Amino acid sequence: MANGLYRLDEFRDNCGFGLIAHTKGESSHRLLQTGIEALTCMTHRGGIAADGKTGDGCGLLIQKPDAFLRTVAEKSCSTLLPELYAVGVIMFGQDADCRVHAKTVIGHELARQGLVLSGWREVPTDPQCLGPIALETLPVIEHVFIAPSEGMEGKQFDARLFIARRHIENRLAEDKEFYIASFSATVMSYKGLMMPVDLPHFYKDLSDPRLETAICVFHQRFSTNTLPKWPLAQPFRMLAHNGEINTILGNRNWSVARTPKFKSPLLPDLDDVVPLVNRTGSDSSSLDNMLELLAIGGMPLHRAVRLLIPPAWINVEDRDPSERAFFEYQSMHMEPWDGPAGLVITDGRYAVCALDRNGLPSRWVLTDDDIITVASEVGVYDYKPENVVAKGRLGPGDMLSIDVVDGLIETREEVDHRLSRELPYKKWLKAGVCAIESTMDEDGIELEGSLTREQINTYMKLYGVSFEDRSQVMSPLAEGGQEATASMGDDSPMAVLSQKNRSLFDYFRQQFAQVTNPPIDPLREAITMSLNTQLGKELNIFEQDADHAIRINLNSPVLSPRKYYALKYNDHEAFPVQKFDLNYDPDKTDLRQAITDLCIEVEQAVRNGKVICILSDHDIAENKLP
Repeated sequence: MANGLYRLDEFRDNCGFGLIAHTKGESSHRLLQTGIEALTCMTHRGGIAADGKTGDGCGLLIQKPDAFLRTVAEKSCSTLLPELYAVGVIMFGQDADCRVHAKTVIGHELARQGLVLSGWREVPTDPQCLGPIALETLPVIEHVFIAPSEGMEGKQFDARLFIARRHIENRLAEDKEFYIASFSATVMSYKGLMMPVDLPHFYKDLSDPRLETAICVFHQRFSTNTLPKWPLAQPFRMLAHNGEINTILGNRNWSVARTPKFKSPLLPDLDDVVPLVNRTGSDSSSLDNMLELLAIGGMPLHRAVRLLIPPAWINVEDRDPSERAFFEYQSMHMEPWDGPAGLVITDGRYAVCALDRNGLPSRWVLTDDDIITVASEVGVYDYKPENVVAKGRLGPGDMLSIDVVDGLIETREEVDHRLSRELPYKKWLKAGVCAIESTMDEDGIELEGSLTREQINTYMKLYGVSFEDRSQVMSPLAEGGQEATASMGDDSPMAVLSQKNRSLFDYFRQQFAQVTNPPIDPLREAITMSLNTQLGKELNIFEQDADHAIRINLNSPVLSPRKYYALKYNDHEAFPVQKFDLNYDPDKTDLRQAITDLCIEVEQAVRNGKVICILSDHDIAENKLP
């Protein structure tokens, strides 16, 4: 029976991703071919259309092949490239007029940032290997060569490239065919909607023995929550991603809210190129946007990766205290981009594989020719067993980093040890963090006011608490501390279509990823999840000092009456409190105006120095509405 039900080849964890690097930084065409071979071995992990030739997307992100690009630039546009230069990989639509307009915009925006457009090169391609679906949206792909103005150095050049690219993208937002695949002085990409085996046939460059690299990030896509498109093929500009970012809506919203906090001397004009993170592409592309912003703004790559996808640390008992302090400090300034997720990343110097705290399959092997391969499965290329120097797997929260300049391989332990000792995070937290503890002050609770039976009935009526809510939801909570269980079938109409006055909270619905993945449980999954909540001012994410560590810690966002009272009457000078009444008189104003007035009132209080704002619907009165 077991043999009949279980088939080894039936279960596949999509997508396929990996990286291959020479640990001593020696560039070769062989390494590129090995990367393509590894990608082809993972064809089963990607999606394929009914035509049998159009894939969901695959591609490579490699080091900028300097000698090759100098040769082809001289041949195609008679350009002698300077010592420092960048290459942009641009996808245009087939419309010639749109292409001319886009090139004009690119030239203008590069000039505005003090950059020099050195020339264009049409990338040689062979569309015969593509399927009909890929051919329908086939872009014209060109390389643009960009030089810095005199005196402009590496980091400043990268920052000007980033700002120029964002201006170009914003100005050409109406042109849905236009896309910048990469725009960098260190890396470049080759990707599209072909099958992995056809990648070197479509891009003739990849078959040219002069094209050499020491790092190759590869990815084979299985499209889940977005349709296959040429721009959504991975890798993106810095990373390739397997899994889902289940917190993506919150991550994108926070990126907008935090925009004023991103202050870097390298990016003084960041406000001109908002939004910093796309809200319409895939979750992977949004994560790529944020990682790129942090790296271009001057944050070291490993710290940026740890900021975005930290390991589990709060309830891990054997975690080094210095590392725990580092992750606690980091967590104050950005929420995790939570998966399950596996990432392979390169900035041209480092090749990094990182798994979030949920983890995904990832294995690595190092051979005696100094080539290391990390991929979502083992055996993606044909090495001999006797050539293997070491091999292993990455678990949840793990990281493996290869520095091809210094020839250094770092494990998670080494990266975290180094990062956690760069600054006195432990000392800062000890001085700055205040924990709110329950107080036994009974008078405090009475001051806020407990509710009589009559008041409870009044509150329930005002807030539309039904008999079903009381018996099915509240009773299990109050009597046994149990969450109400129910079937997924819900025959009551959605709040927006209901003829009844429904609770505000009924208007919120679960999203796709929240329904398909099992619910998270902070008790059963305590090692990977925590309800810890921090209150306090957010400061510039690119700076690190003691002021960033001033926080109030709560072990849960749900407050007991005693904890609420302790928070409200805290004596910490950095956390002044103001309470705001949520009840309004419907005879004097409408709901929209009441909300607007409240927002103005809270904003003014914050500008006057208040840090904790309590929005309270406690003091209800007749003829007033919350």
